[in-house]
Amino acid sequence: MKLIEILLVEDNPGDVDLAREALATGKVRNTLQVVGDGIAAMDYLRHQGKYAKAPRPDLILLDLNMPKKDGREVLAEVKADPDLKRIPVVILTTSKAEEDILKTYNLHANCFITKPIDLHQFIKVVQAIEDFWLTIVKLPPL
Repeated sequence: MKLIEILLVEDNPGDVDLAREALATGKVRNTLQVVGDGIAAMDYLRHQGKYAKAPRPDLILLDLNMPKKDGREVLAEVKADPDLKRIPVVILTTSKAEEDILKTYNLHANCFITKPIDLHQFIKVVQAIEDFWLTIVKLPPL
């Protein structure tokens, strides 16, 4: 069975730890790579600088509100890039704003999920993402 590559773009260390824990206890063998801002995310995806040998992710979990370059900008760049646009992007954010939901779908996000505040619920949400995107959905070839 192929190892699934996940890129988590998240600046909150607590949310990174929870996502890591949830994915470690999941059903799918995966490797979680983490970057803490949008500039690092684009460097990772474009194999630039210290990410020259980074694996191409099968799935991107993207926070919206980050330093340097926010998730909306990252999403727009990913979906405008012919080499990256087929990678599914799941928005995983604290935002519940209708404006953010509309904007990210207009930028071709694959889905929008608001992070639960409750720790147990957060883990359940990440495991549900894994179940759906990595077990049920057929991902595009690299």
